[in-house]
Amino acid sequence: MNALSPYADSFNGARVLITGGIGFIGSNLALRLVELGATVTLVDSLIPEYGGNLHNLTGLEDQVRVNFSDVRDEHSMNYLVQGQDYLFNLAGQTSHMDSMRDPYTDLEINVRSQLSILESCRKHNQAIRVVYASTRQIYGKPDYLPVDERHPLHPVDVNGINKMAGEWYHILYNNVYGIRSCALRLTNTYGPRMRVKDARQTFLGIWIKHLIEGQTIQVWGDGLQIRDFTYVDDCVEALLLAAASPNAHGQIFNLGSDETINLRDLAALMVEIYGEGQYEIIPFPSDRKPIDIGDYYGDYRLIRGRLGWMPQVSLREGLARCLVFYREHRAYYW
Repeated sequence: MNALSPYADSFNGARVLITGGIGFIGSNLALRLVELGATVTLVDSLIPEYGGNLHNLTGLEDQVRVNFSDVRDEHSMNYLVQGQDYLFNLAGQTSHMDSMRDPYTDLEINVRSQLSILESCRKHNQAIRVVYASTRQIYGKPDYLPVDERHPLHPVDVNGINKMAGEWYHILYNNVYGIRSCALRLTNTYGPRMRVKDARQTFLGIWIKHLIEGQTIQVWGDGLQIRDFTYVDDCVEALLLAAASPNAHGQIFNLGSDETINLRDLAALMVEIYGEGQYEIIPFPSDRKPIDIGDYYGDYRLIRGRLGWMPQVSLREGLARCLVFYREHRAYYW
């Protein structure tokens, strides 16, 4: 972003706290904030299942402060929010299947800890600005496409219900207590530093791993399910715009893309970009079929109109960058 960026001066010298800061989106956000002159503190539990990876901080080791804490620890959060200008609240349990197998842990991380974080802000730093990473998963199976922010919410799994509650707590604390908060409903964010050893963050990660390893990509169902994707640099841009703009306070925004693609064509595109590989269409696993949402793509006109955000990185370009990154750094992400 050049000097004419709407947030060019918002973060220079600012104190910024990122929960989930050693994870996929958090580390990419930290890189950008350091470039913008912010003083950055990263909070991460490094619980193996949740995506934190110390290699994500390569090149940043001496430029950020790292606090190894769990967001479920309210005493740590009471301390960490003090004196911060911005909080990017990215910590969460993201696996839909894990939420079904272990709903109580998902509840603790995605609901109770979110309420605790907001209470820390209310008690110790009411001037902080908060951006919460929500998810399009809370819409469930769409009633219509593209999905806008007025679409009914009917999540199909425990994770979606809990993320919905976490989101609404942020809006409530904005409206009642004046804790300036907003939420971004992210959709299939991908890019360097994401978890690829399994599908806990996104199915695209395990597809990339299998492609590089020479394994067959497995596309479930008929492969005609439509999706949209957000490259991580575009996601970071949206987070920064939302944090810096008063127009975001108390708002909920969809992210989205100008490109949609079905999963069969996505697998074929990845094979084409990589130059080798193969995919197969297989039936849904029995535990996945009940929570599949069918087609989804979002309407992002609200954030475009309010904050001026538009995606910049094409799907082809983003996938190409991913494949280059993981070929080079596979030892740290497998």
